[in-house]
Amino acid sequence: MIKADRQRLDKLCEFGCIVCRNEGRGFVETEIHHLKGHQWSGMGKRASHQHTIPLCPVHHRHGGPVDIGYHQSPREFEDRYGTQAELLEQVNGELS
Repeated sequence: MIKADRQRLDKLCEFGCIVCRNEGRGFVETEIHHLKGHQWSGMGKRASHQHTIPLCPVHHRHGGPVDIGYHQSPREFEDRYGTQAELLEQVNGELS
């Protein structure tokens, strides 16, 4: 991992979950989500650290009673909260 990657990941951890933030829940601790899809990674490879967004465990992995997790249901997640590309653009804009 290069210095720029470490700096980005540190900033994302301080940023909080982008979905919770958009829903007015304030800061919620995050996990780093590497974007999925051919535009960000090759077959069987993870996207670079520069193609990441901060998601809490609920929005990242397993969902909850009223929330959708990306890995639980990617299509439903993007329909409800925005696409990975839209969330990445928002995060990048707010970080700069």
